[in-house]
Amino acid sequence: MQLIRGVHNLAHCADFSKGCVLTIGNFDGVHLGHQQILKRLLEKANALRLPSVVMIFEPQPREFFAKKQDKLTAPARLMRLRDKIHALQEIGVDYLLCVRFNAQFAQLQPEQFIQHLLVDKLNVKYLSVGDDFQFGYKRSGTFDSLQQAGKQFGFDVENSHSHCLEQQRISSSLIRDALHNDDLQLSEKMLGKPYAICGRVAHGNKLGRTIGFPTANLMLNRLVTAIQGVYAVKVKTSAGIFNGIANVGNRPTINGTKPLLEVHLFDFDNSIYGQAIEVRFLKKVRSEIKFASFDELKLQIEKDVQAVRLFFQEV
Repeated sequence: MQLIRGVHNLAHCADFSKGCVLTIGNFDGVHLGHQQILKRLLEKANALRLPSVVMIFEPQPREFFAKKQDKLTAPARLMRLRDKIHALQEIGVDYLLCVRFNAQFAQLQPEQFIQHLLVDKLNVKYLSVGDDFQFGYKRSGTFDSLQQAGKQFGFDVENSHSHCLEQQRISSSLIRDALHNDDLQLSEKMLGKPYAICGRVAHGNKLGRTIGFPTANLMLNRLVTAIQGVYAVKVKTSAGIFNGIANVGNRPTINGTKPLLEVHLFDFDNSIYGQAIEVRFLKKVRSEIKFASFDELKLQIEKDVQAVRLFFQEV
């Protein structure tokens, strides 16, 4: 898969003279619903012998407008951009077009979006989007306007029908709700795998080591996280997969201010600083709370570790 960063790089990175098949969206989490859309896209690309293209936006539109208005909170991301890129590459997409969503792009009229980007730049022959898809200035472009443009410019527009689980439409929002409600089983069913956070292990303040629970730390650069609290986890490292316990939050007992993922791996004493790891969340133990003292926190961690070890013995 080739990553194209920005519309201005399209001419230098790809040849769409014969056309392409395209889908547009955030693809946050690359859940089972997304996977069905992408499967259909690749089938269409193969049938038409054209390259497959996924268009995403960075930042995501709701993040852009939340920051601009300075009063709304954008939804938590289910995955980081680099993890999304990896997931789309694994599926077999030919091109990932990452469009910079800024004030200028937000001002584009629907007609400009269609003419300049879909037709002139991408030469789209087949487009797959949801029937609730909106685009352009003030989201004034609709699925119907795309269908009309398709007739005018000669490309097919197909409704990427929703994938349902137990009569509920799978969506990133529904997965966030499941995580917020501590329903990790439901989120796993919709994602097709346990919810996970990936990243490189960074140096922390090493307080855990002083009480017998050294942790691998992943910096969470976004202030809004999909989950918060203490969890039973499985951790994928270069040395294998290990059981462990993790805390996601701001660490209020030590007056922490930045969100952090701390994970203690059971029966593991290797140094993994700088290594990429994947932390898979299996069960929530408790919410993050502020303790009166560090000693109280230590006692609670000991109880949490016992509870998580028991969980792994029983599963």
